[in-house]
Amino acid sequence: MKLKISAIVALALASSVPLSAAEKLTTSTINVISTTPLPSIGLPLNIIPANIQIFDSKDLRNQPGVTFADQLINNAQGVTFSETQGNPWQPDVMFRGFSASPLAGTPQGMSVYVDGVRVNEAFGDTVHWDLIPNFAIQNMQIVPGSNPVYGLNTLGGAIAIQTKDGRNNRGVAIEAEGGSWGRKRALAQFGGVSKDGSIDYFFGAQNITEDGWRKYSPTHINQTFGKIGWQNESSKIDLSWIGAKNNMIGNGLTPIDMLGISREEVHTTPDQTKNYLNHIALNASHWLNNNVMLSGNMYHRTSNRKTLNGDLNDDYNPDAIVAAGADAGNCDPGAADPALGLTEENCSPGIMNRSRIKQRNMGFNFQSAFNQDIWGKKNQFITGVGYDLALTRLKQTEQLNAVEDDQPVLGQTWFDSRRMPINLSNEIETEVNLGGRARTMSLFATDTLSLNQSWHLTASTRYNHTQVTNRDHITATGSSASLSGDHNFNRVNPSLGITYTPNDQLSVFGSYSESSRAPTSIELGCANPNVPCKLPNAMAGDPPLNQVVAKTYETGLRGKLTETFKWNTSIYRTINHDDIHFIQSSTLGGSLGYFDNVGRTKRQGFDLGLTGVIDKLFLRAGYSFVSAKYDSDLTLINEVNSTAGADDGEFQVRKGNYLAGIPKHQFKLRAQYEVLPKWTVGTNVVYYSDQFVHGNDNNSHVSGALTPGKLSGYTVVNLDTQVDVGQGWKVFAKAINIFDKDYYSGGRLGETYFSSSGSWNGADAGERSLTSVVPGAPRAGWIGVRYEFGGAPEAK
Repeated sequence: MKLKISAIVALALASSVPLSAAEKLTTSTINVISTTPLPSIGLPLNIIPANIQIFDSKDLRNQPGVTFADQLINNAQGVTFSETQGNPWQPDVMFRGFSASPLAGTPQGMSVYVDGVRVNEAFGDTVHWDLIPNFAIQNMQIVPGSNPVYGLNTLGGAIAIQTKDGRNNRGVAIEAEGGSWGRKRALAQFGGVSKDGSIDYFFGAQNITEDGWRKYSPTHINQTFGKIGWQNESSKIDLSWIGAKNNMIGNGLTPIDMLGISREEVHTTPDQTKNYLNHIALNASHWLNNNVMLSGNMYHRTSNRKTLNGDLNDDYNPDAIVAAGADAGNCDPGAADPALGLTEENCSPGIMNRSRIKQRNMGFNFQSAFNQDIWGKKNQFITGVGYDLALTRLKQTEQLNAVEDDQPVLGQTWFDSRRMPINLSNEIETEVNLGGRARTMSLFATDTLSLNQSWHLTASTRYNHTQVTNRDHITATGSSASLSGDHNFNRVNPSLGITYTPNDQLSVFGSYSESSRAPTSIELGCANPNVPCKLPNAMAGDPPLNQVVAKTYETGLRGKLTETFKWNTSIYRTINHDDIHFIQSSTLGGSLGYFDNVGRTKRQGFDLGLTGVIDKLFLRAGYSFVSAKYDSDLTLINEVNSTAGADDGEFQVRKGNYLAGIPKHQFKLRAQYEVLPKWTVGTNVVYYSDQFVHGNDNNSHVSGALTPGKLSGYTVVNLDTQVDVGQGWKVFAKAINIFDKDYYSGGRLGETYFSSSGSWNGADAGERSLTSVVPGAPRAGWIGVRYEFGGAPEAK
């Protein structure tokens, strides 16, 4: 029995690229999108009540980048970024003002799926872009809004990724690239199909090393991916594996006057992250008949992380140092005001923070899709269940400078030339030893009913039950200082949308949706304002937090100007209730603080997009306006803010103040021209408007020469080219920031005891208030070569 067209589309995991089946059946490109993270029968894109953006492997090849996040940053509507970590493999990516970041403490609001498996880390809902190999991506979609079907943390949207298989990627490819910053990249991959067409396979490995463009910032990336699949006329099974072993150093925020000497300067070192991943997933789908499809997956994911951070000590206090007399410059905490409760720890200028996280995630998802008419009207109904279990173990230690009572502090060497803490104590103190378990059980359903040929109604709902258990292995359960706790969160999230399609050239849609995010172990374990903790992982006692609930209204239009030009526009408004933010209580290191529900935050705006082809010229343009504001009053702390109280450093944030770090305006243009049949030249132009720095959340800080409260907007232009020289050989090149624009992608009001030249001064007079910023990468370029050959025999 031959598969019908709808079956072939579904078996391709809702791909929007041309599809192929074992029986040599060829079809044209069909715009069919799965409405859930799992493969399903799919719906035509024009009847889905959302402005879904689609990118495929060809887009990634045309614009080579270090992670697939580069593709989103340079092309996707509504996406902005900041390199807070100071490493290109660790960007903070924001969509409509919602974050998908590797940095603990960032208010997360995006879910990310790979082949139907949610890959947000359970310990903080973080997203580690370096753990998703870009060479393994077949296509991806950005799904906007608080779509409940995509589960927890889909506050502002979801990213759904489908990986490559051997059926659509046959043959062998070897690739090498090198250039600026000492970057060397090597990639090898191969895929194919068995002679009888039932089995396909794809394997690839990528190694990247570079010195980094900033000082002391080397990176080593090792990524592997493999998939083997089997299918017949009614069933399909895929077993995939992702492996990674990465060592990244990114030195992010740096005092602005240090960068005046050289944009390569860093504040303190090292800031090292070692990531290890072993991800195994089994996906399967089966057609019971031509109208009923079952699909599901099972997965096991081991994700371990080590961090090493050399920092200024947040607890350092010049009051613990003798100011005058024969013992001037010595550590003497007892000489200070007893009410301060100072100790030898307050005499230590520097600290080496280490953390180790071990995470094991496992679970399954199962759904049934029914493509059957109701009351004579076309209808698609999907219902399913999900179960996710995450086991985590965190150990965090700190090692201070070897400072003792009555011993000299000022005038001594506590940092080397790289500003790395040295002369450390032999004592390494364990601050946190915590075990966590998060368990989520879900039920979901979505239904799309075509009332007639022009009107289509979509309704969805999802019930989530989440249980988070923390167990402190240092302080006994029952103690007020214990991190142990049991927390339960339940919620039913609904959505309703309607689409009007008067013809093939126009689609009008509107929707309302809700989604939620349960507090994670790190947030529940660091929620006490009286006992602030250090990021990424140190914790204190845990008052309960409420889960975040997002409610989104959206309306939009999309259509065709001609057969080759498409356009879209959408307007949205999302309000987060009980939003969780990290409240900083120190301006010295920026990592000391606590998590809290801050009331409501609001993000609203609109997107405009245009894509088309004029002869040999491809164009994609997009403009987005994002207004991200606090929707409740609250009190924050930052002594550098000019409106802060002199005694407590507190300042008031009012309803209507803009959230920091989110530009209002952005414009993106992609143009690619076919100079010759086998030679293309492309460019990306990306503009972001100005943004408030963190610490100026009330938007009222009076800027000084070294304390700007707002960062200027900027435009970056990139170039790329590819030449097919024949016989399987291709040459490609890329240049970024070709006009060498100086810009900052993020900033924070803070303090330091380092001078602009980098020397440490721990006296009262040495403490400086300034804005620390994240500099953008300078002009750089790379050139590479790719050789393709061979391939498995065609399926018979």
